[in-house]
Amino acid sequence: MTGRLRGKVAIVTGSTEGIGAAVARLFVAEGAKVVLNSDCPDTDESAVAISRELGSANSLFVQADVADPAAVEDVVARALARFKQVDILVNNAGINVFADPLAMTAAQWQRCFAVDLDGAWNAIRACLPGMLACGAGSIVNIASVHGHRIIPGSFPYPVVKHALIGLTRSLGIEYAARGIRVNSVSPGLILTESTERWLAACPDPQAERARQAQLLPCKRIGRPEEVAYTALFLASDEARFINASDILIDGGRSQLYHN
Repeated sequence: MTGRLRGKVAIVTGSTEGIGAAVARLFVAEGAKVVLNSDCPDTDESAVAISRELGSANSLFVQADVADPAAVEDVVARALARFKQVDILVNNAGINVFADPLAMTAAQWQRCFAVDLDGAWNAIRACLPGMLACGAGSIVNIASVHGHRIIPGSFPYPVVKHALIGLTRSLGIEYAARGIRVNSVSPGLILTESTERWLAACPDPQAERARQAQLLPCKRIGRPEEVAYTALFLASDEARFINASDILIDGGRSQLYHN
């Protein structure tokens, strides 16, 4: 590795598995100190595993539900107490809520927005004062291809991801002159642990895996580290002239006219 984030401190929400864990691993490999987060306790198997893998010198795990503003403020406070600064925020924490619009409960709607949109805003709002005081900061929001294309049967998830991209663009412009960059990435189908669990629950897991791969122009499903490398670029000083932008990471799937 080349030390692209040497001397930087990053908070990565939802980082005990999947894309968040891949981001955390890559950031540490590139020289950053990383604050890990999950709404599960530090005794959870995935939290224990990644905390041990990254080591106490390079990482700090803080349990918090990002939907709770006070809990997120505590994450930032503990990051500052341990590492003295926060240079990078990656908002990865999120949940999938797919429901029939008329059958969906109010609780489903509210929870989807509370985690996937309010959670990102809570973390940004907690980190912004310190970043503004330093005159620098990079925020990367993990959005989705659902924020660009509508997939039937996925409501209200696309509504939230469209809003997250809007939040990215709005805040990127709002704070550009003060040294803060806000960008997002929009992954398509990525082979995370949750995707593996979904495939395993299908009547014919191997057939469904093959079907999903054939839908993609590159004929394979994406991997978490491929999203992580894009987040790394956006978080680094290499992307210092990129702001209020979104990068699709879906193997070209969203550009196809047909299903």
